[in-house]
Amino acid sequence: MTPRVAVISFDVEQDCPPYLDSARGVEEGLPRILELLAEERVRATFFFTAEMARRFPRLARRVVDEGHELGSHGYRHERLDRLPRSEAARVLERSTSILRGYGEVKVFRAPNLKLPENLLPVLAKLGYRVDSSTARYKPPFPRRVEKHGPLVRVPVSVTSSVLRLPWRLQRPLHGALAPPRVYFSHPWEYVDMSRKPVRLDCRFNTGEPALELLRRLIRFLRGEGYMLATLCEAVRMLGHDVEC
Repeated sequence: MTPRVAVISFDVEQDCPPYLDSARGVEEGLPRILELLAEERVRATFFFTAEMARRFPRLARRVVDEGHELGSHGYRHERLDRLPRSEAARVLERSTSILRGYGEVKVFRAPNLKLPENLLPVLAKLGYRVDSSTARYKPPFPRRVEKHGPLVRVPVSVTSSVLRLPWRLQRPLHGALAPPRVYFSHPWEYVDMSRKPVRLDCRFNTGEPALELLRRLIRFLRGEGYMLATLCEAVRMLGHDVEC
């Protein structure tokens, strides 16, 4: 039987790319997230773009210092599937080098969950051991955790905007998800985006409502008997021998 394990993760990037270049989410939303996680005693996984780590080094270090897992989300949220392989490899190499200045980095998630398979050997060579760049709701609709050489690929369970639906609507969705449950959202979702010139799904229920819904999800998962873990911890709980 698959262990009842759930991962809470965050993609730390500029506000609602590609629409905005601001970073209110990192400046204001990320500290709120860290405070909530400390209150709930949850360790999470944070996939930083190298750009955000360089702009906000104290926050990158705070994530590590508070016991969370640091992962890579590329350099500046470039769509890796739209770059020549050689250029995409350089982006991965550069961003990895920068992020490892803040802590150990063995987990990766591609921007927009778009990672060409021909980049998997590049990740492996760079020392990554877990990739979370696929989604159960996107083609080819992976359902299981899969091993690709030294890499373990773990799909995310639902899109981030689901976590901002009213609780009465999202609660049944969680019950339908098989373990491991991998959730992700973005720091910009935890600041008020309601008046920003972005898509509706980037605006609704942002700020304080999103924070309270995240707290409710954490408590719901625990009530359902789920263990909350970082991505690497979850992979080991699933029986994979990974060095991270």
